[in-house]
Amino acid sequence: MYKNISGVILAGGDNKRFGGQPKAKIIIGGRAIISRIAVTIEDIFDEIIIVTNVPAEFKEFSHFRIISDLFQNAGPLGGLHAAMKTTSKEAVFVFAGDMPFLEKQLITNQINRFAEEKCNALVPQVNDFTEPLHSIYSNSILNKLEKYLNEGTYAVREFLERIDVKYMRLPDSDVTIRSFTNINYPSDLIAFETAT
Repeated sequence: MYKNISGVILAGGDNKRFGGQPKAKIIIGGRAIISRIAVTIEDIFDEIIIVTNVPAEFKEFSHFRIISDLFQNAGPLGGLHAAMKTTSKEAVFVFAGDMPFLEKQLITNQINRFAEEKCNALVPQVNDFTEPLHSIYSNSILNKLEKYLNEGTYAVREFLERIDVKYMRLPDSDVTIRSFTNINYPSDLIAFETAT
């Protein structure tokens, strides 16, 4: 287990496309997405935080820390902020709550790379695509993040321009692309069910 990094699952969002149901609770291959994420990461981190504005939806995960945003309607950065305010760890590894196919080896490789780099955040990159919601953030950026959120701007990629980010280049492979797959529309579920 990695002692200095918390695993954080961002399970918030209004989920209007899914009738208000948290995307993390959608069933893929017979299991809720959040259950699939938990199985993948629970033996990597000794602290796992679920950030959600509907804690009652995740009561079966009471063995994790379940918290809510302090900045409401601030998107993923609001979840990142809440996690940083909660953890006592040096960094957080943030996962979008709608990624059903996380790869343990990729996660551990990213953690090991973060330990080697001196940076505020380590973000994976495939060609020109970056994935800030499968990324590690140092808790040293908390004050900058609070200042940014207090400005009323919540764009993740704009915030990344304000901190020291290093990018971890990854191959454009089926495994990598699958790891970063997320659910955007109900119609995606048909394709994902065949991909389990």
